[in-house]
Order: sequence, then structure tokens, then C-alpha cells
Amino acid sequence: MKRVVITGIGAISALGTGADTNFSAAFAGRSGIAPVDISAGPYRITGCAAQIGFALPELIRKAELPLFDRVALLAWAAASEALQQAGMEHDPVAQQASGVFWGTGMGGAQTIDNGYADLFIDQKNRVRPMSVVASMNNASAAQIALRAGFGGSVNTYSSACVSSAQAIGEAFRHIRHGYAERALAGGSEAMLTLGVWRAWEALHVLGTTDAAHPERSCKPFSLDRSGLILGEGGAALMLESLDSAQQRGATILAELAGYGASNDATHMTKPDPAGQARAMRMALREAGLTPDRIDYINAHGAGTLAGDLAETQSIRDVFGAHAATLMVSSTKAVHGHTLGAAGALEFVLAVQALRQQAVPPTAFLAQPDPACDLDYVALQGRAQQSLRAVMSNSFAFGGSNAALIAIPFI
Repeated sequence: MKRVVITGIGAISALGTGADTNFSAAFAGRSGIAPVDISAGPYRITGCAAQIGFALPELIRKAELPLFDRVALLAWAAASEALQQAGMEHDPVAQQASGVFWGTGMGGAQTIDNGYADLFIDQKNRVRPMSVVASMNNASAAQIALRAGFGGSVNTYSSACVSSAQAIGEAFRHIRHGYAERALAGGSEAMLTLGVWRAWEALHVLGTTDAAHPERSCKPFSLDRSGLILGEGGAALMLESLDSAQQRGATILAELAGYGASNDATHMTKPDPAGQARAMRMALREAGLTPDRIDYINAHGAGTLAGDLAETQSIRDVFGAHAATLMVSSTKAVHGHTLGAAGALEFVLAVQALRQQAVPPTAFLAQPDPACDLDYVALQGRAQQSLRAVMSNSFAFGGSNAALIAIPFI
């Protein structure tokens, strides 16, 4: 089996554009959560979210914009950065043999919402001509492949909040077992629309806005946590076999060493610690690591009452005595829950933690829940660590779980 290395990373979220910018903000505990601005006709949303409030990079010609839902614009912003860092932009031979593995939970949600608004609010008799092309779930992956010139296998994964973690893991397997030498993997989500928001409200899992400090509304593992805060964004990683990276002379950022995937098979929305533990143990076996080799976990940590308790228990089950000294944090406190993009964004942050030997905090964890009794790196990040391996957890409605492990390249 081949070793799989990371030669490029990219990210965009409410924290900013670029993987370095996102990590710097996460490490500083600088929140991208703010009051939302979502409306359709006479209808308006009140609440808070990690909405990207700045202009997106101008990477697409104006004439092509009707082909793009916002989710694909975020995808290409993240992918472009990863491709550039990996030096793939000027390698046509490598491009033709490279694939795309992309995750999204909601796909082109804004295009779909706009269509309903056109028909039922503005009373139009048609929707926009490119609505199907822009809204289909595989649009982001297809646009990346088209613009990058990637002629290999192009795949879309839609498994709620594990979508992009699963995409990264399956790309890892694809390369590890010799089906390809290179793949661009990640995910994006742009679902801050009236319809999607109302659907999440109906589930009663959204956190309440902190009236005094809206930016602090997402409080994973806190005694006063009230639910998840939605966010939007995208993240990408260029994955290659070690042979491919060395032959191209690429700079290797880290090694993707392990991937585990499982299903609770117990409930559609209630998390099961046993199912989560199976994914983590599978990733450890794949990486050939004992639990005590993991020094940091970027937790799923969505800020829900049941979810944070379940993850605490599953980590204790897997790591045993080592759980008492293991550093765990949830960066969702500052970039929100980006659903299908969460696994990729958080794995990119975990890779950055490994590269910089610095652990981002669980921001705003001023009142720890006694039942969430791990070292959740409260309030302040920790620099100058000795990280040998990092894990990133993603769990989803439907019972899907995924865990990814990165180690320094040696």
C-alpha cells in the first residue's frame, strides 16, 4: 500500500480567505460568528451565523457566474489555493491523471431557494436557465475538475456533516490502494438561505444568540451551550502518493496516515459513542498507531447537549488513560458548523496545528460542563507543543462517523 501525503491546502470561511488566515484566526480565538443577513421577499431571518461577509476572490469570469451556485464558488476558492501550493496549475500530465473527491451536504441550496422565491414570492413563471447545472450536488466537483483539467475519477459525497471528511478518506483509500496517484479532496457548503434555516429551526438544534456577545454564541463543551451555529465555507487538500510528490518535486506538508468510517445504526439524529469509537479505532489501526500517539484531536464538538457528551464518552472509550492528557478542541466555536464542509475545514486546521506545533483553543469555554471532563484547551491556544499525530473527528445525522489522522512527513 502506498503512503499518502498532503502537498497543498486551501480554506475559506467566515474567518477569512486562505488556510493560514483561517488557522491564525482559530488559534487566536477570533470569531467569525455575527448577526445574520438572510432574506427572501418580505421574509427575514434573525439570529447569528458564521456567514462570509467579505467579497469572495474573483476567480470566475463574469459570463460564467450563472453556472455557479455560491457553494461552487467557495469550492473553487479553496481548491485554487491548494492547487497553487501543490504546484499542480502548470503540470498538464499530472492533471490528466488526477481526480476530485468532494463533499457537500446541501449542494446548491441558494440556487434552489432562489428558484422557489422566483416562483412563489415574485410570481415569475420560470426559474433561472442554469438552475439545474448550478444546484446539482456534483456541480462543485465538476467545476473543480473542469478548471483544474483533472481527467481522473470525479466523485461527490453527501453524508450530512461527514461529507467532506468522507471525501478525503475515500480519496486517501483511492491513492493508497493504487487506483490513482493524485486527488484533490475536500468540501464546501453555502446553505445560509431562508428555507434551509427554517428547516434547521424546526429541528430545535440551533444555538441561541448571546445577546451581549453574538460572536460567542457557539460554546462547545460549555455548561451553558445551547446548540450549533450554522456557518459556510470550503476547504481542500491536494493528496498524492509519496512517489508522485517526490517525482514532481512537490513540497510535502504532512502525511495522511489513517481514516476510519462507521455508522451508528441506532438512530437518525441521536449520536452513539460506540459508533464514533469504531471510526476512531479504525483510523488508528490504518495509521498503525496506538492511542497514546495522538496528541491533539480537532473534535466534532458542535455545541449540542447530546453531541458533546457523546463525543467526550467516545474519546474516553478509545483513548483510555491517555484521554486525561490528550488535548481536544472544537474550532466550531469561531467558524460555526459548516455541515458538509466541516470535516475538510477542521482537518485543514488540524494539519496546520501539526505543522505549526500549536493547538487552537475551544474559544468561549468559560464555564466547562463537568460531564465534559477532557482537556478542551479552554479559551487560549497553546503554542510550542510537541505534536506527533493529530486526529479530526466528524459525526453526522444518519449515524455516519469519520476520523482522519495526520502525522509529520519523515
